[in-house]
Amino acid sequence: MFYSPAKTTVGKVTAALVLVVSLAYGCRGSSAQPPTITISGAFALYPMVVRWSEEYRALHPEVQFDIQAGGAGKGMSDVLAGAVDIGMVSREIRAEETEQGAVGIAVAKDAVVATMNADNPVLEQLLATGLTPEAGAGIWLTGDITTWGALVGSGDTNVIHVFTRADSCGAAEVWAKYLGGEAQEDLLGTGVQGDPGVAEAVRQDPLGIGYNNLNFAYDSKTGQPIEGLLVIPLDLNGDGTISADEDFYDTREEVAQAIAEGRYPSPPSRALFLVTKGKPDGIIADFIRWVLTDGQAFVEETGYVRLTDAQLQEGLQLVGE
Repeated sequence: MFYSPAKTTVGKVTAALVLVVSLAYGCRGSSAQPPTITISGAFALYPMVVRWSEEYRALHPEVQFDIQAGGAGKGMSDVLAGAVDIGMVSREIRAEETEQGAVGIAVAKDAVVATMNADNPVLEQLLATGLTPEAGAGIWLTGDITTWGALVGSGDTNVIHVFTRADSCGAAEVWAKYLGGEAQEDLLGTGVQGDPGVAEAVRQDPLGIGYNNLNFAYDSKTGQPIEGLLVIPLDLNGDGTISADEDFYDTREEVAQAIAEGRYPSPPSRALFLVTKGKPDGIIADFIRWVLTDGQAFVEETGYVRLTDAQLQEGLQLVGE
């Protein structure tokens, strides 16, 4: 199998709407076909699931994977409709989804970060003062803050070009909740499809501001911010300055450590879920069980944060040990 378009996580972000892991085999269902696990959903979890699929196949070469990233909403709707075996979901599972049979199993943790263009006109001021939830709400929720000068308290009259996600996704919901909203629909801005799309829109626009899942804001090989992007630090104590204990955005590893230690707030950090319709069994259960045990060895090196042992044990109980 090969991975299309892998460039989205190695620093060359594209505006591709769907990332696909293509198979060397044909359609499911034929008795001559090897077992295939179909997965769709959150961009946030896509790089991790791709890595897990590679490592699992090294142990079980007879198993094939078909993995598509199209947003958490797509993952949930696909799995509930029986279109895929597993949905990738980057938000909490809703009561109405559980009532329809959704079983959500937390497998890792990451976060949403605010992003700006590396040529932003108030770059130095914003890196020094950071972004508060109240200021973010003024940009994405109320529209009261419209210029970069108004954001940092300067005379800059450049208008902020606000970007948000057009596809149903967990990142938007989590970001809205951090800013004081409730749902993705609360967010203002130009809608762009997918994590790669938002990152590319901001990367191409010196006046752009957006938000991305951690692994689409940083280069997977270098751990540095993707070329042309910078992560906006959060002013966690609201004192108008980014102090040493709030300054952990130079590399993906620094942010991941801050998430693990609870220094980066939740939201916008959150657990990531693999979702099945009903309790998983057979090869699906075996794969998820492996993810929760041996597969955890690959979490941190792929740019994610491990869950606690108690959380992993809770997932194993849902799968059935």
